[in-house]
Amino acid sequence: MALPRIDWPEGLHPDTLAIRDGLPRTAWGENSEALFLTSCFVHPDAETAARRFANEEDAFVYSRFSNPNVTIMERRLAALEGTSGCIGTASGMAAITLLVMSLLKAGDHIVCSQSVFGSTIRLLVGEFGKFGVETTLVPQTDVAAWAAARRTNTKLFFAETPTNPLGEICDIRALADLAHEAGALLVVDNCMCSPALQQPVKFGADIVMHSGTKFLDGQGRVIAGALCADEALVRSRFEPLVRTAGMSLSPFNAWVVAKGLETLSVRLHAQSERALELARWLESHPAVARVHYPGLASHPQHALAMHQQGGRGGAVLAFDVKGGRAEAFGVIDATRVLSIAGNFGDVRSIITHPASTTHGRLSEDQRRAAGIGQGLIRLGVGLEHIADLKADLARGLDALALTLSP
Repeated sequence: MALPRIDWPEGLHPDTLAIRDGLPRTAWGENSEALFLTSCFVHPDAETAARRFANEEDAFVYSRFSNPNVTIMERRLAALEGTSGCIGTASGMAAITLLVMSLLKAGDHIVCSQSVFGSTIRLLVGEFGKFGVETTLVPQTDVAAWAAARRTNTKLFFAETPTNPLGEICDIRALADLAHEAGALLVVDNCMCSPALQQPVKFGADIVMHSGTKFLDGQGRVIAGALCADEALVRSRFEPLVRTAGMSLSPFNAWVVAKGLETLSVRLHAQSERALELARWLESHPAVARVHYPGLASHPQHALAMHQQGGRGGAVLAFDVKGGRAEAFGVIDATRVLSIAGNFGDVRSIITHPASTTHGRLSEDQRRAAGIGQGLIRLGVGLEHIADLKADLARGLDALALTLSP
């Protein structure tokens, strides 16, 4: 919606806009955004109501598709991602549903990384496949495979970088060029980095997808999603479907995410520092077979990650313990500080066994193709003291190392 904007000085940094941008203050002059918990909005007369419902006059009409809290969140996230438009959704998966339903039809084709989030694969391949939209899965880092998978009916490239949980990096610029040569759009899931570290549109991406449940909220409070893109695309394709289909972001959840965006940059930088220190420590532990973290020099796409992610590796890492499922479970169960849960992006560090939880609904072949073994553990690094995080992990890892000693 082209609602009134605040008249800011030119050239404000996105971090400043993440705190200040949104809508002008109400008549009450609040310093922190009010909560607009209302299902509908009152109009001065019937003629005005008719114009507003017909989109002939910009105004808030009904919270399924227009609410001040949602607009504030959208404007702040767009400022951070460097796009002119953004639309909030009920969840990250709702954002992908909106994306495909808005832009594709039966007979269209998607090229997608085989390493994206498990639910994304199930949605694209399984659910949309039933309606005639075909998806080809390709290795995340193999640009030639992306090129070879293109067809005359390819409409979307979909990538997640870094991937969850192994931190594989795709070359956004290379994929954007391939997609555009085919007349397709490149969509990048930026959940693992957030715009505090990476802005995919700077490298040619057309659409940036988010699960606001992760770093954007930052404290594990609400479910939310978003698509950031050119405003013309948002208004012409995404907004009409949200209005009709109702995959809407609630005002309260939007308010929470908008408040989370105010501290996003500070949190992500601090969490990334802790993650790098943990990754280096884990890499030297005798019970760890391999650490997957883009911030490590040993990562195969380290240089590319540093180029795209502002020199930081992010706040999510994974590592393979020596052994399999039983050994991984032993390390997880020995923790006392870390939360055993399925999220990341929280100020509370979270430990996860992907093969049996977040990626448990994939087939064994799909997990194998994505490199997710039974000995893999994912860490969403929070803001606890680094010494306490090391000690919590050492409890199980040290015990495992003793069993491996000759």
